[in-house]
Amino acid sequence: MTVAYIPKLKHYYIADGGLAPMPSEFESAASKSQIHAYDDTGKYINSSKPGYDNRSIYYNPNSNKLETVTYNVSSDVGFSPNTGIYSIDLTDTGELKDTSGDVFGFNPAFGDAATMPSYNPETKQYYAKQERSNKVWVVDLKSRDKVGEISLDLTKAGVAFDDISDHFVAYSGVKGEELVVLDVDHKAALIFDLNGKYVGKSELPKSLKLHAQNHYNGTGYANNMLFVYRENEGEFGTYYGFNVLN
Repeated sequence: MTVAYIPKLKHYYIADGGLAPMPSEFESAASKSQIHAYDDTGKYINSSKPGYDNRSIYYNPNSNKLETVTYNVSSDVGFSPNTGIYSIDLTDTGELKDTSGDVFGFNPAFGDAATMPSYNPETKQYYAKQERSNKVWVVDLKSRDKVGEISLDLTKAGVAFDDISDHFVAYSGVKGEELVVLDVDHKAALIFDLNGKYVGKSELPKSLKLHAQNHYNGTGYANNMLFVYRENEGEFGTYYGFNVLN
């Protein structure tokens, strides 16, 4: 659903999602969703199937791990197996393995089941966009309740909540321009600070073809770029990265 980048390895990682964990006759419940690795030129390396219905993937410099947040991390729609936050195992050269480790179990502080949280390594907090709203919940894993709520000033930005990505807000790491949201309907990246104040926008190419699904998935932020998924390009679609901050 999103994109991660590990600077030391110069590898990108893209997480699929949408396939719920299903048990079989011989195996415990596991999702068939995959994670894919690419080098920094976009060349495909390999794929893995660690068993999670991924919603957000990111590199955590604090743990030095590639980590994934699953669908329903909050247990908003009831408990399900393989739900929470997990670390994805890699080889020394950055190839994906099918194995993984536990990071954290479900936490209701994330709110909506389909949220695609972004991670702030400085504060060790997550920003979880809530669907059909301008609300971003701030999550600290030590708490079972949100530790903050950010209201994005969409009025100042000249958009409505249904113009923008429904489940994803990016954390950029740039002071005063920390939060980035994809404006699907107007083909732009909207920039906000951590108080929700509208800072500005960066227009995306007019030729970029976005679809309804870009409201719900197919976004990401890694290596200082906002990534947008084009479903109809390439055999399985293509992610494009845009530098949207000054």
